[in-house]
Amino acid sequence: MKAKRIGLFILAFAVIQALLPGLLMAAGGPATDLVVVADTRRLDSGILLYFADLYNTNPTLMAIWAVVLTAAYGCFLGFLMDFLMARTGLDLKSRKIVEH
Repeated sequence: MKAKRIGLFILAFAVIQALLPGLLMAAGGPATDLVVVADTRRLDSGILLYFADLYNTNPTLMAIWAVVLTAAYGCFLGFLMDFLMARTGLDLKSRKIVEH
């Protein structure tokens, strides 16, 4: 009985949350088409202009570049931290992993 009452309360709360903005006209009108572009007016040349133009013209290639650069940055940080840990005396390559 108590579980049914709690479930009914949660359902009523969800319905109120879904309908309340529309009932109060707080939702506003329908959304218009938004165009998000990078501002290239102040970029002269170089890598920033390349990526700004790429963002504006080819989102697929921009996403591929983002994935590749994120992976490369992660590898760079991993190797750098491994080098720094080895320099401080923490050798993580030869540690013994004991499973219990």
